Amino acid sequence: MSALAAADRFAAGSYLPVAILILVALLLSGAMVAASRYVGRRVNSPGKQTPYESGMEPKGDARDRFSVKFYLVAILFILFDIEVVFLYPWAVRLKALGRFGLIEMGIFLLILLVGYLYIRGTGALDWDRGGLYERRQPDGDA
Repeated sequence: MSALAAADRFAAGSYLPVAILILVALLLSGAMVAASRYVGRRVNSPGKQTPYESGMEPKGDARDRFSVKFYLVAILFILFDIEVVFLYPWAVRLKALGRFGLIEMGIFLLILLVGYLYIRGTGALDWDRGGLYERRQPDGDA
């Protein structure tokens, strides 16, 4: 047997544990769905037929305008959450990067700190000014 054939056989065999894991996950999830369908009790009530089963009656229209602050905070969360994605590889390779890597990450964190201080200073995270669901008043209504 050539070395290439042996390598191909080894590569194919290395996927066997992954295939077994996927098969076990599919079987267990199918078993749980089937068990909940056949063992669980079903109670049909008027509350189950409402669009939102949260214990609260829906108020207003679903197409109401939201304050821009809601979207702004979501974008800021994503921005600062992505920062952590860059911190993990840096922390793993810190010794190999040496002092240069430490200085570069310091600059990166300093830029993020300046951005954070800016959004704090502008009041982007201050929910007391108008609230999350601040409604715009139509022109003419006082």
